[in-house]
Amino acid sequence: MTYRAPATELRFILDHVVGFLAVTATDRYAEAGEVTDAILSEAARLCDTALAPLNRPGDAQPSRLENGVVRTPPGFAEGYAAIRDGGWVAISAPPEHGGMGLPVALTSAVNDMMSGACLALQLNPLLTQGQIEALEHHASPELQALYLPKLISGEWSGTMNLTEPQAGTDVGALRTRAEPNGDGTYAITGQKIFITWGDADFLANTCHLVLARLPDGVPGTKGISLFLVPKFLPDAEGNPGARNSLQVVSLEHKLGIHGSPTCVMQYDGATGWLVGEKHDGMRAMFTMMNNARLAVGIQGIGVAEAAYQHALAYATERRQGKTPVEGPGTIVDHADVRRMLATMKAEVFAARAIALATATAIDMSRATGEADWAARAALLTPIAKAYGSDTGIAVASTGVQIHGGMGFIEETGAAQYLRDVRITAIYEGTNGIQAMDLVARKMMDGGEAAFRLMEEIEAEAEAARTLLPDLANAVWSAAESLREATEELVAAGMQDRFAGAVPYLRAFALTLGGHYHLRAARAEGGSGPRTRLAGVFISRILPETPGLLAQARAGAGELYALTLEDLSA
Repeated sequence: MTYRAPATELRFILDHVVGFLAVTATDRYAEAGEVTDAILSEAARLCDTALAPLNRPGDAQPSRLENGVVRTPPGFAEGYAAIRDGGWVAISAPPEHGGMGLPVALTSAVNDMMSGACLALQLNPLLTQGQIEALEHHASPELQALYLPKLISGEWSGTMNLTEPQAGTDVGALRTRAEPNGDGTYAITGQKIFITWGDADFLANTCHLVLARLPDGVPGTKGISLFLVPKFLPDAEGNPGARNSLQVVSLEHKLGIHGSPTCVMQYDGATGWLVGEKHDGMRAMFTMMNNARLAVGIQGIGVAEAAYQHALAYATERRQGKTPVEGPGTIVDHADVRRMLATMKAEVFAARAIALATATAIDMSRATGEADWAARAALLTPIAKAYGSDTGIAVASTGVQIHGGMGFIEETGAAQYLRDVRITAIYEGTNGIQAMDLVARKMMDGGEAAFRLMEEIEAEAEAARTLLPDLANAVWSAAESLREATEELVAAGMQDRFAGAVPYLRAFALTLGGHYHLRAARAEGGSGPRTRLAGVFISRILPETPGLLAQARAGAGELYALTLEDLSA
């Protein structure tokens, strides 16, 4: 499989579509503009030369548990060393602990490229990035001083431990216990499942953030605390010392991401340190989860890019039947194959722009402290996660279709993209949960943040009407329809909101996608490849929105009128 990191595309979107230049105009990120090209080009080189060659071997020779040690696929140790030694683990981390302090938008662009190159390995630094942010905001100064430099340098890695066999989305049902040791530490006992990169043979230490309940913790999520539990207890010099009382008891056999070990972790009185306040663990863990939700959407986009490139290469080489137009004489000249490729590319652009707009809003919030930017970042995060991962699945599935029967054969590599990316719609909060979050928590302001964004979309469309009237009118109409549906949704009961949440989120995402495609078309003067791609998205994909919004408005009544007996008949 060949892969070329899309550094040029990422730079175009940052500069011309999502407003990244406003980030580099702030005092906090004033130096970022000087290093953006170097960051993107060097990260692209790393992905093309060091990471992409590991994707297929990591699938064919998965991680395995051998005498209690997680053995990773051939080349993964060297690939991780290239990530670590290049300083790529935490480029947005705080400088006072060794990070570069660069914008989240740049981290997101790098994660996009790494995900397309080798998703299974990219998961490792992704989780460490989330743990760094959680510790930065919630850990004591002593814990920060000890752990953040090691995590930021990539010498140690981080994980999150939420899920238990009986406690998935319902985190409050967890049974893991934390008992005070009397010396400021706690004894953690319990079992956690689905722990990504719970261990690896190339890491000096693995640091687990574990949710557990103290003896006086009330039932439910309000009684949960968060603890930092390392594999090796740091000694007086801060280096890995005695082995902690925890172990990997098994690895899951998964549909995809075989190179990434998904562990069942057992804690038997393991020593841990409290992160944040007692019984406030969910708030601290959500800092890490929100970081990961954007990153998971970007994973979907990265894999979509790789699957698209793979399908395009095949379509330009495969000869099948007489082609209806003059061209290379391969299947790329058939109208339906051209439709599939155009749709793939158009949706990848839309999803990527939404994700980078989310990251830009996070950066502007941090740089300015303005509440509107924080509200926008919060609003966009579930959209970026769900639409990015849904796009990854759809594009990878279409890639298999373009390969025809050979797509169903593992040797072509097309199927791996679909198997790998399928998890992104599930972990870090399923896409249904993201949609429910969008119509519930993110609308607690009465829809104000959403309406502000729609006003911008309509203003952009108004400005584009002279240059691109048909495209502009279509985007304006979609935004107005979305506004009307949002007004109805905000007035509806929560169960009715939830029943239409998924189609509503997609309609929002498609409207945003049309908006960003329109911006790209205007940036090239209304004539060129980006304008033609915008035409594909706005004329062929954006028209889905009326049907989606009709579903969003339908309420829950008909769903529950269908009885369990009806479903079983």
